Amino acid sequence: MKSHKGMRPQDIVVLLKIFSLGEEDWRNKDLSSSLFISQSEVSESLNRSLYAGLIGIDKKTIQKSAFFGLLVYGLRYMFPVQAGTLAKGIPTATSAPILSDDFPNENNLVWPDPTMETRGLLIEPLYTNVIEAVKLDPILYDLLALAETFRIGNEKQVARAKYLLGNIFGQGDDYISC
Repeated sequence: MKSHKGMRPQDIVVLLKIFSLGEEDWRNKDLSSSLFISQSEVSESLNRSLYAGLIGIDKKTIQKSAFFGLLVYGLRYMFPVQAGTLAKGIPTATSAPILSDDFPNENNLVWPDPTMETRGLLIEPLYTNVIEAVKLDPILYDLLALAETFRIGNEKQVARAKYLLGNIFGQGDDYISC
C-alpha cells in the first residue's frame, strides 16, 4: 500500500457513493464507472479511507459514526469552498431539493453545468466528475448536497443538514432508509 498522504476530496465522494448503494453488491470498477474516475483512483481512495478508519477492513462497510463526524465537523476545514460568480448549474447545498424547502429565500448555489437552467452562485464540487455522477444517482445527489452544506452553510443550514444526514445514516429519531 502506498504511504498515506491524507484524505482527498474524491475520497468523500467514493464513500458517499458506497453508502448510496446500500446493500447492493459492487466492485471497484462499478464505482469507477458510476463516478467517472479511474479504478486506480477508487482503489487508492479506499486505501486512504481504510487508513483513516472511515471504512472497514473489507473496504465495503462505511464506519458511519466516524464518517458522519468527518462530514459534519471536518469537511468545512479540510475542503473549504466559497461561492463564486453567477453561473448556470445544478442546484446544490441549500438550493438542492433535499434542503430547498427549508431555505426558500436563500441565494441559489450551483455546481457548474452550462446545460442546466438554474442560475446561482457557483461553488466548485468536491470532485469535478460529481456533476455527471449525480445525474445518474439521486441518493448520491442528496448526500453530496448535504456535504456541500457542511462546506459552505451557516449555522442554521448546517444544523438542518446534520439532522437530515443523521436520519439517513440511521442515527436520528426519524430514520430515513435510502
